[in-house]
Amino acid sequence: MHPRLATDLAQLPELLGTVGERAIDILDRLPDQPVVPPLRLPDPEPLPERGAGLTEALEEFTQAWAPLLSASAGPRYLGFVTGGVTPAALAGDWLTAAADQNPTSALDDAAPELERRTIGWLRELFGLGAAHQGAFVSGATMSNTVGLAIAREWLGDRAGASVAEEGTAPLGRVQVLSGSPHSSIAKGLSMLGLGRAALVHVPVLQGREAVDLAALERALTQVDGPCVVVANAGTVNTVDFDDLRAIAALRERYDFWLHVDAAFGGFASLSLNHEHLVAGLDAADSICIDLHKWLNVPYDSAVQFTRHPELQVRVFQNAAAYLGPLGETPDHVHLTPENSRRLRALAAWFTLRAYGRDGHREIVQRNIACAHALGQAIKTISGLCLLAPVRLNVVCFTLAEYPTADRLADLAEALKHEAFLTPTTYAGVPALRAAFSNWRTTETDVHRLTKALIDSLNHAAPSL
Repeated sequence: MHPRLATDLAQLPELLGTVGERAIDILDRLPDQPVVPPLRLPDPEPLPERGAGLTEALEEFTQAWAPLLSASAGPRYLGFVTGGVTPAALAGDWLTAAADQNPTSALDDAAPELERRTIGWLRELFGLGAAHQGAFVSGATMSNTVGLAIAREWLGDRAGASVAEEGTAPLGRVQVLSGSPHSSIAKGLSMLGLGRAALVHVPVLQGREAVDLAALERALTQVDGPCVVVANAGTVNTVDFDDLRAIAALRERYDFWLHVDAAFGGFASLSLNHEHLVAGLDAADSICIDLHKWLNVPYDSAVQFTRHPELQVRVFQNAAAYLGPLGETPDHVHLTPENSRRLRALAAWFTLRAYGRDGHREIVQRNIACAHALGQAIKTISGLCLLAPVRLNVVCFTLAEYPTADRLADLAEALKHEAFLTPTTYAGVPALRAAFSNWRTTETDVHRLTKALIDSLNHAAPSL
């Protein structure tokens, strides 16, 4: 064994204790460190010929790189839709790395069964019936893509062919209808060989991001043959929801696969005042839900559900002698593009076991309350205005006068010490959005952001 490896192995208990101390330092700084630090990158170095050992590597990371990382796990990182990591999820993730399991095959251990049981808990959490089978994937983009891949096979069935075996030629021109599709839908269609041009944008309701049902039905009448409808349970800008039950009811008259992108909006099922927004989710043929958002487990973790596991296996089955037969309960290697990956379920298992439905409901409801509090505060701040109602956990707002992209970028830059917000454009207007999904966030953080907004406007750069 290499002497550095031998030394680190002999000292591993002490070294892991030091790593734990460094991790606690990172977590302890989250409430007060700059949310986005100034970048002063260290000079590049060539690959070391002789390693320094874990102690020196840890020291270099602590001094040179840790101070340059954003507080993305903290309470005022409100960009994108970014959760943090609950204490239990952190423990689960550490143990995931320590055990280093590949749960895609059941030949050697119980990891695949742990994943199945965690999927079962998640199915209950989101109010889905037993017909929905699930699999872990890396994030919402992969979850949407897997759902669309299964839909592609369903389209092949309707054409009397298997796309998995014969390719896409039998499909002809595919149409995928959606009101406000996430960018990952077009990306998935590109990867699947269906093409971005397959995506048909259906008109939305006036002043909304939800699809106009009458317009959707008109579009369905113009489709020659079966198609795919992508519905939204929580849009990115304003967390708007399509009427899932009404869309599902259209299948009585039209032949289409219903995929629901519920990446973070699916968690509305945990809020007693908002669960009606996801009524009808169970009727979907496939569903995307991103766990490293509102479940507050580490990147990368999402889940994909479908009512058609037989089609899923047809797409993703992996034939190799060393894997053994498919069997009645296919291994995870036959459910997603990955042949190997980490035990993603363990962090989710830990946080669900530790805090249960009521603990995660409290996180969701507190985040929603924080979003509404910020929305109310923005209404009182001279120079700002809301662009849309606060429906769930995202606040979309802009400058009351001359809201250009440059001026919004300057405002976001001025806030970075206290909070990180991401830019967007809504209804043609440049804007900022604050997304609340971190388990640490409280109204105290809303007050700090409100004060930072007021101070930034009062001491504005010339562009503001």
